[in-house]
Amino acid sequence: MMAVLFWVLLGFILGSIPFAVLMGKWIAGRDVRSVADGNPGGMNALRVGGVKAGAPAIVLDLAKGFVPVYLARRAGVEDWGLVPVCLAPALGHAFSPFLKFRGGKALAATGGAWLAVKGIGALLGYASLALPFTLLQVEDAWSANAGMVGLLLYAIWFGEPWLQLLAILNTMLIVYTHRHDLFRPSHFRPWVIRLFSGRGA
Repeated sequence: MMAVLFWVLLGFILGSIPFAVLMGKWIAGRDVRSVADGNPGGMNALRVGGVKAGAPAIVLDLAKGFVPVYLARRAGVEDWGLVPVCLAPALGHAFSPFLKFRGGKALAATGGAWLAVKGIGALLGYASLALPFTLLQVEDAWSANAGMVGLLLYAIWFGEPWLQLLAILNTMLIVYTHRHDLFRPSHFRPWVIRLFSGRGA
């Protein structure tokens, strides 16, 4: 139990480090929370500082999910003990004490944790629904949450009960962090509209 608590605490602390905010300020001299949706995440770092700020921010956000989970597994934490360890970096990112508990959407930290647990399988599970949604419509939040549903289906189909619980809790967290965006109606991409308009003509 103490070992699990240690890795949970480490994961939360690493997850709470706002790398995107730091990269935006250090490299671009701008606050990533001042653009687009105000999310302190890698995509807004990309918007304010291009690849120089965005790439390291995204990699570091992935790493803060991957590293504590990978190290915990190497230390012998498995199965049910991994559930809180995997959630901790995402929770740290979403409720960062460094940002007055108003953090980011935790998608990259989630991805890093799942890569440490299931590798490429988790990535394929996420992409199975995230990619079609991205191609068909314009709202990123819907694509992100569709990806989490894909990950949940992957866990139900291939995973043990502890992995299924992790997927359920993680999906609930991502829905929560995207809650405001999900109330915005989405729209089909222009190529989809043209396709169906052409057929109706």
